Amino acid sequence: MAGDATTIARPYAEAIVSQAQQTQQLGLWSSMLELLATVLDDASLQEILVNPGVASYQKADLMLDIVGDQLSQEGKNLVRLLAQNQRLMVLPEICALFQQYQAAAQGVVDIEVTTAYALESEQATQLACVLQKRLGKKVHLQSQIDASLIGGFRVRAGDFVIDGSVAGQLKQLSQALDAT
Repeated sequence: MAGDATTIARPYAEAIVSQAQQTQQLGLWSSMLELLATVLDDASLQEILVNPGVASYQKADLMLDIVGDQLSQEGKNLVRLLAQNQRLMVLPEICALFQQYQAAAQGVVDIEVTTAYALESEQATQLACVLQKRLGKKVHLQSQIDASLIGGFRVRAGDFVIDGSVAGQLKQLSQALDAT
């Protein structure tokens, strides 16, 4: 379903980014989309929004009643359009894609670093500098801990992956031995 949601959300996110760039309102759109995605975390609201017995205009009105005046007129129009097209449930995916496109437009790349142990701030800074030079973009590191890596680290930025973990090296060694 996540792949389907991404496929559905992509044209909306691209259109919103384009509009936000033209009107120089990237920050406003980011805030509005985050608010809408947060509102959709409520399970009882989700039940109403997926209920085929509730009219699309009622779903839009409900969403707009919840967020109040925190949306611009364009934001309200987006909610109505998504409700009319039965797409309100992809708002979190639209938000995530919007944030990715916004970061790319600003020359920033989100990097997920997974280590066996917590990175010290000096290590994180050095890693960010190296990755910034390698990728040619500003880097925003997000750190995670996974003890199963045993040691080393794994870096992921979209499709770009560096696996320098002990577990990754052991896996490669195992595959090499199996191939012989």
